[in-house]
Amino acid sequence: MSTSPSSPGSPADPLAQPLTLPCGHVLPNRIGKSAMSEALGTVDNRVTPRLGTLYERWSRGGLGLAITGNVMVDRRSLGEPHNVALEDERDLDGFREWARKGTSAGTSLFMQLNHPGKQAPKGLNKETVSPSAVPFDPSMSAFFATPRELTVAEIEDIVARFGRAAGLAKQAGFSGVQIHGAHGYLVSQFLSPHHNRREDEWGGTAEKRRRFALEVYRAIRAAVGPSFPVSIKLNSADFQRGGFTEEESLATIVALAEAGMDLVEISGGTYEAPAMTGTTSKKASTAAREAYFLDFAEKVRAAVDVPLMVTGGFRSGPAMRAALESGAMDVVGLARLVAIEPDVAARLLRGEEPQQTVRPITTGIRAVDRMALMEVAWYSRQLRRLGSGREPKPNESGLVAFLGNTLDGGWKTMTTRLRAS
Repeated sequence: MSTSPSSPGSPADPLAQPLTLPCGHVLPNRIGKSAMSEALGTVDNRVTPRLGTLYERWSRGGLGLAITGNVMVDRRSLGEPHNVALEDERDLDGFREWARKGTSAGTSLFMQLNHPGKQAPKGLNKETVSPSAVPFDPSMSAFFATPRELTVAEIEDIVARFGRAAGLAKQAGFSGVQIHGAHGYLVSQFLSPHHNRREDEWGGTAEKRRRFALEVYRAIRAAVGPSFPVSIKLNSADFQRGGFTEEESLATIVALAEAGMDLVEISGGTYEAPAMTGTTSKKASTAAREAYFLDFAEKVRAAVDVPLMVTGGFRSGPAMRAALESGAMDVVGLARLVAIEPDVAARLLRGEEPQQTVRPITTGIRAVDRMALMEVAWYSRQLRRLGSGREPKPNESGLVAFLGNTLDGGWKTMTTRLRAS
């Protein structure tokens, strides 16, 4: 039976259409891999061949866009043990090989740049910093220390570090960069009235709270020029009392679009309120459309024309195509699904459905299961398998993964601190 021109697997399939970003860069199709934490760096935060192996597998798997896990702009401020850090040219050969393999089948590879702020496990760094010295809520305070408030000079240094890292990413051959402005990391902390209680030029009003994100963007654009893609990942909201709201997020996106941002990825939540994992309840209309943040994307589309990537909740080809055809978004963001089914993009582009289903990861330990960190740890194990040339284990026990990561993470944290001391 013949297919219509716009049917799944046809040349006019919405998922198969290229997308030209404002800077002129072209994504070959509309399927994007959102950032996930790989933790595949060395103990001193350098690139390893496993990153190239992992991203080559995803490029062969048909992705139009792949966004790396967070590359830290300051090796004194890590989000996890074995993060990769990019501060200077010492590791450019390793980054070049990562970029070469990650783009080998035509995928655009964006490096996600990040600073954790206060969102770093106790004992990993000598100290943690944030816009203000606000502790985590009691359920998280056992894992994260109360941070020190940043000085103005330190803020300006971090802004410069983002710009420098972006310039190095371009030099290494990455296709673009993404600022991590979501999920409770430093850029997100500056945007949030809960975490940012400053009363100087970096806080006190919504406009001043968004200054840090805008200054980071400007530093990056100055380093990479007008034709290199710069994107940002932002929360639609923090889903936390007193936190970043949809209204503030929309105003931030408008300001960034006016400044020249090429792509905005919409997500939501923090480790304290993990909406991005789907562990919080969703209304029926959201469940039917699959995408957790599509309603917010529609509001953004009504305000600005900047290309939008929506990540969180997509499970089926029909829902992905319907979201693109609605005009509310331009790129389908997948994360957990590509960790357990690395060739899913090629399957979708052939008009087939995913073979795997993302499921909640549980250990049976209530305090652990309510934390987004459990999801991060389980999926990081799958990425480590792929980076070693093996297949993922979609049915791996959550408890086994938790125990294994607890032992492994404790050892890695200790060795990271010992090396830095």
